[in-house]
Amino acid sequence: MVKALLSLAWVPTALNRKLMRDLVRLWSQALTIALVVASGIGGFLTSLSAVDSLALARERFYAQGRFADVFASVKRAPAALADRLRDVPGVADVQTTVEQLVRVRIEGLPDPILGRLIGLEAREPLRMNRVIVRTGQAPTSQGPARSDGHLDALVSAGFADARGLKPGDTVTALVNGRQRTLRITGTALSPEYIFAGLGGMPDLRGFGVFWVDHEALAAAYDMQGAFNQIAVKLAPGAAEQDVRARLSRLLAPYGAGEAVGREDQSSHAMLDAEIKEQQVLGTVLPSIFLGVAAFLLHVVVSRLVSTQREQIAALKALGYPNRRIASHYLQLVMVIVAVGLALGVWLGDALGAAFTRLYAEFFYFPVFGHRLAPHLLVLSLGITVATAVAGTLSAIGATVRLAPAEAMRPPAPGRFRRTLLERLGLRGVAPAWQMILRNMERRPLRTALSIGGVAASVAIVVMGNFIRDAMDHIVDTQFNLAMRSDVILWMVEAGNDTARLEVARLPGVIAVESGRDLPVRFVHGPISERGSIQGYAPTPELRRIIDIRGRQTPLPDDGLVMTDRLARKLGLRIGDAVQVQVLEGRRQTLTLTLAATVQEMMGLNAYMERQALNRLVQQGDVSSQYAVALERGSEAAFLEASQGLPRVVGSFSKHTLLRNMEEISARNIRLMSTVLTLFASVIAVGVVYNNARIALSERVWELASLRVLGFSRAEVSGLLLGEMALSIAIALPIGMVLGWGLVHLIAQLLQSDQFHFPVVIQARTYAWAGLCVVAAGVASALVVRRRIDHLDMVAALKTRE
Repeated sequence: MVKALLSLAWVPTALNRKLMRDLVRLWSQALTIALVVASGIGGFLTSLSAVDSLALARERFYAQGRFADVFASVKRAPAALADRLRDVPGVADVQTTVEQLVRVRIEGLPDPILGRLIGLEAREPLRMNRVIVRTGQAPTSQGPARSDGHLDALVSAGFADARGLKPGDTVTALVNGRQRTLRITGTALSPEYIFAGLGGMPDLRGFGVFWVDHEALAAAYDMQGAFNQIAVKLAPGAAEQDVRARLSRLLAPYGAGEAVGREDQSSHAMLDAEIKEQQVLGTVLPSIFLGVAAFLLHVVVSRLVSTQREQIAALKALGYPNRRIASHYLQLVMVIVAVGLALGVWLGDALGAAFTRLYAEFFYFPVFGHRLAPHLLVLSLGITVATAVAGTLSAIGATVRLAPAEAMRPPAPGRFRRTLLERLGLRGVAPAWQMILRNMERRPLRTALSIGGVAASVAIVVMGNFIRDAMDHIVDTQFNLAMRSDVILWMVEAGNDTARLEVARLPGVIAVESGRDLPVRFVHGPISERGSIQGYAPTPELRRIIDIRGRQTPLPDDGLVMTDRLARKLGLRIGDAVQVQVLEGRRQTLTLTLAATVQEMMGLNAYMERQALNRLVQQGDVSSQYAVALERGSEAAFLEASQGLPRVVGSFSKHTLLRNMEEISARNIRLMSTVLTLFASVIAVGVVYNNARIALSERVWELASLRVLGFSRAEVSGLLLGEMALSIAIALPIGMVLGWGLVHLIAQLLQSDQFHFPVVIQARTYAWAGLCVVAAGVASALVVRRRIDHLDMVAALKTRE
């Protein structure tokens, strides 16, 4: 491409002057093609540059903060155990901390907030998962107690930004049953909490991390000389699976669940999922744009060659070699795609920076800026050149195969015949429509490609707005059908279900439903998977099992209900037996039967009737969660009163989480839908306008003849624009079917163990896609109609010699 463009800087030659004239004459068509190329390159660079910036910031922060490789939790283990853990083969370093989940209150705000308190050693800074102070300063050593009862704390930067907290502010936390004041000394970042939230949901307003003095926190929970969290750095070349297995065996006597790797650490898992999703979107959709651009280039160059046959013959007769003539037309193409590349790079850089700013609102790094990596620019250049060559190779090849004598003759007239409808016996078709149908049938490949290009634009608009439909469906399914409670309370640990009676006596309570969350490992043959069993009521009303289509799945009296993805991972079919290793309490191994599967949207979940689960583990009538339905307007009073229940460690408000989620997702979805709709409109305009302009150039003699014979401007325009309207009418249903297929393809590519994107396309999305493409067609028609109205009939009717 560079060589072709540099040739334009030569002293003006005959071919270079002709090239400039062709560009001026074709400027509108060249611009639409350049815009389609820009849309493809821009979409490619937008997604991949934002993802590249995100991945780079992650890797830098992981290195700076020495992010651990393996994580584990215990109830309480002696500090001396750390030395034994360091002796495990493959372990390079072990770090132990004291951490606790607490309820947090901000004065004047009724919202339920969960906080994680993490102990910091003033004398020994963290070797892994280091805390980077962004503002203020780290808390100093306070010893086991402080006279005023305050705890100095660093707070996670995301929570501080969302809640407007700054050094000197205070919040209260329920620390081991006692209200303690946390005085903010600064804000901080940690590689463990780049993404802040619980259960995979971004919730900066409802979840905060607080780093406090280790001695004070240990004293509050009677953890002096002990720990409950472990971070492990692996030695180079260590087998993570083996190390995790050895660590889990050593930690088992201390109430440990299981050692897990980075892929199961919530912050890293969300980052990794986002990167993979954007890589899919950044390759599939731009491929469609660039495919359409290749088609447009082929059509335009083919048409240019066909209208310049005599010029090509004259050039050959004057001694220009085939290579020079082919280079001339290739230069024309390269100028067009070079403009598209420049616009695409600018667009990708601007939109990539905008997407990076959106990421920065819920992924927190010390340094996070957008960058357009050199390898992406080189890749964009290669893609653009490949698009140009693929689109024009056959057309340019036709120029060098023409013999001068053959090129001097006008092309043979087309062979017209009765249309398919006429051959099928349909009568009464107006003459104008017969002409339109005959012309479309005479060039079936061009007609099919034109319809395909418009259909692609319809499909992309459907894809862009489908995300909004899917999110509406997710919200309705998860927050209205499955979660019919208003608040869920979490206990410190599973305990006697009589606590349900205490919850029922709180203000505004209409109904309470007990639940159980039991951490387990499922084993089927050589395959195993870590997870949990959710114990529900026999006929759940407040927390129900709802599949992706909104249908409720009943719980069997005995046996498990699993999500279909978990069953597939384990190689299970309904009726198969699965071993269940309990990861708390007595740690027995159970054999259960898979009674049913359910296609859920989120998580690798397993369900069982709560009392049947309690009987199997022989722990009596215990519960660890309570789903609560409240009277309208009583949530604030209920949450206030629940602070007095010592066993309650956290609360989850459906209303608050839904509001926080919609604040982020609604804006992001609007932005993505707008960008994709604009890109699709560019495709529609590019395809429709170029087809109409080419048809006008090819049929100008025919249209001028009709004007001389007495046809009005409207009738002449109807012949040309009727073909365009018919192409759009045929493309609309095809595009909607393609959109449905594209949505299924994207949903399949985005599917992961933790999330299944529902394929839901509402009627409004199809209507909006059709409206966008029709509007693009009308705009193109108006421009072409204006050219027809100003047609120079004398010039058009001159016979070519």
